[in-house]
Amino acid sequence: MAEEEEKTPLTGVAVAAAPGAAPAGWTVIAVTVEGAAANLGKSFGHKGGGYLCVSGGGAEAPPGPVVTDVLVLSDRSPQPAGYTRAPEFPEPRTGSSRKKRLYVKLLPLAAAETAVFALKLSSKSKALPHYLKIGEIGNFAIWCKKGPVQKPIPKPRTLSAALRQLSLQPPDSDHKSPAARSSIKRVSQHESLYDTSSIYGLSAMDGVPFTLHPKFQSKLTSGSNAILANLNVKSLADIEEEYNYAFVVERTAAARLPPSVC
Repeated sequence: MAEEEEKTPLTGVAVAAAPGAAPAGWTVIAVTVEGAAANLGKSFGHKGGGYLCVSGGGAEAPPGPVVTDVLVLSDRSPQPAGYTRAPEFPEPRTGSSRKKRLYVKLLPLAAAETAVFALKLSSKSKALPHYLKIGEIGNFAIWCKKGPVQKPIPKPRTLSAALRQLSLQPPDSDHKSPAARSSIKRVSQHESLYDTSSIYGLSAMDGVPFTLHPKFQSKLTSGSNAILANLNVKSLADIEEEYNYAFVVERTAAARLPPSVC
């Protein structure tokens, strides 16, 4: 496969009876790395042999599950847990013999840590750097290239024009300089100390100027001693005696028995 086809993981591995038997969206591996015809022979029961084919591996991230592993096992080996039989195009006849079976493990892209990005075929004696040999079928060795999965990054959500109009911030607040933004945040003596950038920061006292009652204005101007002279300091015993409450009514009501039901 070409390098531009190895940017994203594969989404499927299958076997086609002929290069033209693969459905749309599948790429047939028709030649080996040496340039020879990659006909797997009659190992899969097809009259004219079989060709390995793959799906996915394009430039865009696949929306569905990806191939995380591929196994080549004999027909006497049990099916491994978590793996499925690779599909064949067209569907094989019932009872046809298989010397080798191809199994594929699929996982969702978000759950996969590593995945298969490419498959290649070669002669049994050749070694492919950076590729892992997964088995042999017919006269060929099958190699796969694995790598870490890059999870898709969600796009940042943008506010629509209608939601932007509901914001309490000025529309050009993001384009102002830091000095201009800091000057807006300064609070004068008649402004609220609450953050009014959100409706949850508003207070009932926002915008209400602070003024002193005239009764206390004269005392304040005459000096602090005049204010302290009128203060009545009470001790803890005086406070307890003034606000003493014996809860007699509550205790009497609690002691009453409920009326009997006839």
